[in-house]
Amino acid sequence: MSPVSKSVRRQALLPIAALALLAGCAPGFEARVARFSQLPPPSGQTFTIEARDPQNAGGLEFATYANLVRQRLVANGFAEAASPAQASLTVMLDYNVGAPREKIETRPSTMWAGGWGPYWGGGRWGGGWYGGFGGWGPGWGGAGWGGWGGGWGQEVYSVTQYNSALAMKIVRNADKASVFEGRAETVSTTNNLTRLVPNLVTAIFTNFPGNSGETVRVKFDPANPGKPPTVKPAP
Repeated sequence: MSPVSKSVRRQALLPIAALALLAGCAPGFEARVARFSQLPPPSGQTFTIEARDPQNAGGLEFATYANLVRQRLVANGFAEAASPAQASLTVMLDYNVGAPREKIETRPSTMWAGGWGPYWGGGRWGGGWYGGFGGWGPGWGGAGWGGWGGGWGQEVYSVTQYNSALAMKIVRNADKASVFEGRAETVSTTNNLTRLVPNLVTAIFTNFPGNSGETVRVKFDPANPGKPPTVKPAP
């Protein structure tokens, strides 16, 4: 089991099941991001990127995602080292998608739940014969139809969801001290990491390095990269 899955299960910091928007089923992508930082402003620091999970080391998939992180770090003023021995920082990267789980939802049904409500009311035929003859006695009660009963019903259906996460830790090589720890998590209806990881990278680097100890919701439209993400405090 990778370090991300252990951390997500062990900590209750990010209740990702409460996400209102599911990634992968709507135009917008939303993630909960927590960051802890003592990272100084960039001043010539160099970095190299390693896989936290040894199973990912050397893989083409990991190299693809590491390149996304590399581009973000360079854009934030850091420089890639020529070799790990020359790096002042080591960036440890991990990602994971959980097992599928079913969530029960409801929505308005297209079928009408209810119908006519017939009843027989009280009263009688009370009219007499004109011309002085005696009136009829009690007869049929007054009849009537009730109104529509019930309303539009609710349809119950199931949605398959996945929890996914990306974790990044930056270590200062001179003393092996951790200077940044961040995690981005989301709930989606897809387990396609090639779609999820790039969005999680965008989320964790939004307003990088962020306020230490703060958890935020980052929302953006992957199809519209020119529109800035929105960032709000997470409950």
